[in-house]
Amino acid sequence: MMNLQIEHGENLFQNARIEENDLTIDYEIKGNLGYAQILSLVKGLNLMSEFYDVKGACTVKGSGICAVALGQSLADAVQKVMDSNPIDVMSSEADSEVARFFKNSNVIAAPSFTKNAIEVLEAHNITYVTIKTPLKDYKKYLSEEARITPLGTLIQTPNISELDKDSFKVVSKTKPTVEQIEDAVFAWKVAKHSNSQAIVIAKDLKTAAISQGLQSASVEFALDYSCDMSKEAILASDMPIMVHDVNVASQGRIGLIIVPSADKDVINQADKYNIALITTGFTNILY
Repeated sequence: MMNLQIEHGENLFQNARIEENDLTIDYEIKGNLGYAQILSLVKGLNLMSEFYDVKGACTVKGSGICAVALGQSLADAVQKVMDSNPIDVMSSEADSEVARFFKNSNVIAAPSFTKNAIEVLEAHNITYVTIKTPLKDYKKYLSEEARITPLGTLIQTPNISELDKDSFKVVSKTKPTVEQIEDAVFAWKVAKHSNSQAIVIAKDLKTAAISQGLQSASVEFALDYSCDMSKEAILASDMPIMVHDVNVASQGRIGLIIVPSADKDVINQADKYNIALITTGFTNILY
């Protein structure tokens, strides 16, 4: 079993190590990773395992997802998320075209790297992680989540929720397009892996804003951040929303809202503004 000492924990004065267990995936690190970077890497891998069969990329910093995109090519997806500069996780092989987007402040992970990509990364002293276990099998390695607290050890099963076609319902008079439904599923998956009170604004399989962990005004924050990109975009929430949120969404010209559930007043308000509304039937909360 691997028992690797890490340079330091979340803070410089904390010691840390990483121990291999029966559910450790096969991976290889070239460079150095700290405690917080490993947590960010896991967060990114959890999300990218949702998109193992397409070209996708995400950026993560700390416990927060910064940006996510899918593209016709991996380079296309990476370019869409390069506004931020933390951990970058990709769903398919990275070549030299992709590698040139990064600099030595990045840590990147992918299922594989071409020889030319490795030459570019090593020339710029970029830490990279090869995820040898296929992403399509990644969820098989998710184990019970444990948190040791002074009250005792909390243990729960991993969140492997999937959208259910029987509970996935269009409840508005306005019906979504095929493209909007694809964006809605994409945004829902991003919200699933974001922190609680998550609001995701997405369009064309790219996030325009991710608001997470806010106790109030999270819809306003996300729409303000996305600016003009919210026009005809998708708003995904991991919690039920209120009439006020629909009003704010209409001001941002949101085209579709996807939420766990919606009461009659929320549905009526969506109909008033010709906003398509989808309910999923269950709530994802990630603190």
